[in-house]
Amino acid sequence: MNASPLYAEALIIFQRLFDEALAAGEPDRTAMVIATATPDGRPSARTVLLKAHDERGFVFYTHMDGRKGRELQSNPRAALLFHWPRVRNGVQVRIEGSVELVSEDEADAYFATRARVSQLGAWASMQSETLESRQVFEDRLAQVEGEFAGGDVPRPQRWTGFRVRPERIEFWLGAEFRLHLREMYEVGIAGEWSRRMLYP
Repeated sequence: MNASPLYAEALIIFQRLFDEALAAGEPDRTAMVIATATPDGRPSARTVLLKAHDERGFVFYTHMDGRKGRELQSNPRAALLFHWPRVRNGVQVRIEGSVELVSEDEADAYFATRARVSQLGAWASMQSETLESRQVFEDRLAQVEGEFAGGDVPRPQRWTGFRVRPERIEFWLGAEFRLHLREMYEVGIAGEWSRRMLYP
């Protein structure tokens, strides 16, 4: 699926805009909204951070047992949205596709780069579960810190990365009077990528 020149072209455009977002001083160009849904179609959305992207897809990390992790395991499809208002006249990049777990080696390598407090937080947090008080979480964090004192913090088994493998990539370029430019790259059932323009 990913050998298509059109898919490669879409990734080049993404990288160009991603670079422009850095140059334009976007507060965090890696911030992206991810929308997931339950098997019966109940959607939810939240902001996560892009940690890697290449021809295989777009990667972020989270707990597998949190709400988004559970939804992605039961319904492995997602939509991503980047919004960079400081780029040109405003840019959105919309990506839709299937989802897979990254390899254990990839997850371990990324986890090792995180700040130690963030590593400890991954152990202390029962993501998306009810928290009785902030003090309960602080106590859990202190307990975990004691358990790993003097040594490296390993990656929790249920904390890993998800890769969104694009099937549609839309570039939305803002223009005056709402006459925006929209271009869609998408892959068909046969695995061939195509490109078309959309009305604003």
